[in-house]
Amino acid sequence: MDPKIKQIFLDEHVVEGATRFGVSPEELTFIGGFQNFIYSYTHYELKYILRFTPSTLRTSEGLAAEIEWIRYLSDNGLSVSEPVLSVDGKDFERVQGSKMDFFMTSFKHAPGHKIGYPECLGNSILYEQCGRVTGRLHELAKRYKPMAKRHTWECNEYLLRASNYIPLEHRPILLALDELKAHLAGLPVTADNFGLIHGDINVGNFTVDESGKITLFDFDECQYSWYAEDIAIQLYYLLYVFGEDSKSERKMQYELFIKHFELGYTEDGRKMPDGWKDQLELFLRLREIIVFVGMHRSWDLSRPDDWTRDFLQDSRMRITTGISLINEF
Repeated sequence: MDPKIKQIFLDEHVVEGATRFGVSPEELTFIGGFQNFIYSYTHYELKYILRFTPSTLRTSEGLAAEIEWIRYLSDNGLSVSEPVLSVDGKDFERVQGSKMDFFMTSFKHAPGHKIGYPECLGNSILYEQCGRVTGRLHELAKRYKPMAKRHTWECNEYLLRASNYIPLEHRPILLALDELKAHLAGLPVTADNFGLIHGDINVGNFTVDESGKITLFDFDECQYSWYAEDIAIQLYYLLYVFGEDSKSERKMQYELFIKHFELGYTEDGRKMPDGWKDQLELFLRLREIIVFVGMHRSWDLSRPDDWTRDFLQDSRMRITTGISLINEF
């Protein structure tokens, strides 16, 4: 979260937001968030999430489109964290502030538990399940006829505002981003490879129940893009944890993920998106830039720990030389 926004967000916003959804502020527990302020609460013994989104990051039209997309997926059998109406029957509420407004949305808490590091690594069953849920999501996206429309990939907030967050010494990152965007703009766009995606599927944004079923949440980054980007994002967060001295482990992880993800995705006769494998390295590079920008936006990097320092150095090298995490093997 941008430190400037953190300073603006006040307890009074929390009180007002809780009231709009019929919750006492004392019932809220802050659980974090990267772009938003996220709270949990319990109502009639059921768990929910209350999300506060700065109006500088999202529009009311974008939020309406996000919630419409989630409801469509739920109505068509995909396990997602469903939105909850406010006391006044609204999908989201807006709290006004002196410097910035905040949108509030509430969702049912996803059942099951998260699978973090390192237990997510080398987990072929999880990778197959990720392929299964991603394939089903893309299948539904091809039939989706929305009333409200989300933005396209090039309007991603991290890409639009990258120059605001990147320090002067990292300006070559912006040049690399411009070159990559130009390359992506030339990719073919068809009904089979481009549509509305989740935009941030990773182990932090889904839970797994006892049967292995995945429930997706946090559709805040949903956008129109190539389906290959949804795949590359998942792969990125499995590979980036390995440093430059662990390339063999990175390769093993890549091969295992691709094999089992594809098995799940193509279940029930589904086909992988056109050109997806050739596009993976492009979207891995794009995700690396987004992560690099996000870290400079939201973290205090004046005294990074050893892992963060090494990662940023390696990441800058890859970005500025135009290689991805899978180009080296």
